[in-house]
Amino acid sequence: MELNWEFDKYLASIYRSGGYLHCIQEIDFVAFEEFVGLDREIALLCQNTQSFLDNRESVNVLLWGARGCGKSSLIKALLGKYAKEGLRVLQILKQDLEMIPEIFDYLRNKPYKFIIFCDDLSFDRDEKEYKALKTFLEGSIEAFPKNILIYATSNRRHLLQQFHDENEIFGFEGDDDKIALSDRFPLCIGFYSYGHKEYLEVLAQYFKKANIYNEFQHIQQKAINYAIQKGSKSPRIAKQFFKLYQSGLIESL
Repeated sequence: MELNWEFDKYLASIYRSGGYLHCIQEIDFVAFEEFVGLDREIALLCQNTQSFLDNRESVNVLLWGARGCGKSSLIKALLGKYAKEGLRVLQILKQDLEMIPEIFDYLRNKPYKFIIFCDDLSFDRDEKEYKALKTFLEGSIEAFPKNILIYATSNRRHLLQQFHDENEIFGFEGDDDKIALSDRFPLCIGFYSYGHKEYLEVLAQYFKKANIYNEFQHIQQKAINYAIQKGSKSPRIAKQFFKLYQSGLIESL
């Protein structure tokens, strides 16, 4: 396994299942100013990350909740804010979680602070990776590296899908096993669905940034109709509408 990563040159990488780290040359940076209605969530995440960089007490974090509300984008924003203070991000997919011990060994003594980012983390009935993750978070005989934190996002609060037949057979034991995983993230930050007002506020920011805010008043109803069609008023849907508007495709929908 070739875990080569030029920390001074690259700010982030992705672990590939082939056994190497892909260094990211073009990062999709996001600014905290682009988020609407997430002041509390941003404050919690930044406070924990700043403590981590200052060698003070900090914890692993689970960002959970409604789809498209900015959970993954907040990680990109953290990297943009704290890269100059030595923060680096390594993204790993669920199917590669078993490689975390090797990644720990590789990063443990490096002169940087690392967030291992697990996006859209959830497990179904037959997936066993969650048991390994539980051990990595808390339970291993080896101490967790002081220069590494795990930040994960999920649409599920408890990460594992719940099945009624398990409760019937095992009583509360099945639930305990599922809850035990999320319990090993000391900081769990919830994200909730956006309403009509918040959706339009996010969309307005895109028009202001592109210096075409004068056009925003004329397309609000189209934007609302698009959100209804998509079944969501999330920031992700606002961004998608703006891209379609700029491409001219929105008139054809």
